[in-house]
Amino acid sequence: MNGPLIITAAVCGAEVTRADNPNLPITPPEIARACHECFLAGASIAHLHVREDDGTPTQDAAVFKEAIALIRQKCDMIIQVSTGGAVGMTPQERLQPVYLRPEMASLTTGSVNFGNGVFLNPPEYLEQFARAMREQGVKPEIEVFDVGMIDSALRLVRKGLLAEPLHFDFVMGVPGGIPGTVKNLLHLAESIPPGSTWSVAGMGRCQLPLATAAILLGGHVRVGFEDNIFFEKGVLAQSNAQLVERVARIARLHGREPATPGEARRILGLPLRGEM
Repeated sequence: MNGPLIITAAVCGAEVTRADNPNLPITPPEIARACHECFLAGASIAHLHVREDDGTPTQDAAVFKEAIALIRQKCDMIIQVSTGGAVGMTPQERLQPVYLRPEMASLTTGSVNFGNGVFLNPPEYLEQFARAMREQGVKPEIEVFDVGMIDSALRLVRKGLLAEPLHFDFVMGVPGGIPGTVKNLLHLAESIPPGSTWSVAGMGRCQLPLATAAILLGGHVRVGFEDNIFFEKGVLAQSNAQLVERVARIARLHGREPATPGEARRILGLPLRGEM
């Protein structure tokens, strides 16, 4: 009814540790293997953070380059690098992977309290990031932690730094951001410009109900250990692919097949590549 469902796999993030879930992928080969498993389960986008071998989050372009090359050896997923990095990183650090010219990159359009820290994105950062993505031919995914960030993105459109149609990701349930309720998801989805596409990333216990709501509303879904390490209450997920497979199964029950990377590119207006 609402067409194919784009599933984004966020396999490791910057905050989760192996103490939280021992199945967390950390090294580039582990991350690439996890992404490939998610691809086989129905994901078409890899939302990519990378780590040092000891698990420390990094934005080092060399580590991103290795992980991207390994993923591309295995499948044709859309690579979407994170420019969020970890709380406290400088904008110069955070922008490093954009210069590898991936197909997509995240662009958070505002600051937010993030657990016990502050994820800083003042207006000058937003313009710097949007300009770099435009110059490198990278499509931004607008990361929205609260409704005011939608208006911030539209200001960048008016300044000529972003081009419509936009693609949004509603990150919901972060302590300090918008709570992860279906009511709030409806408000966000109704607040973006006509012709935009959107996905939802629900944190923790919000992930499954918000993913189900997005499937019904015609949106798209992000899942993975970056956002949620549990399969059900008190039961750790065995893999990122286990979370992807569940969303793919729910989508099929509601008449939406998981999008292939080629279908996701068409939906998002990205240049087509040969599918594997």
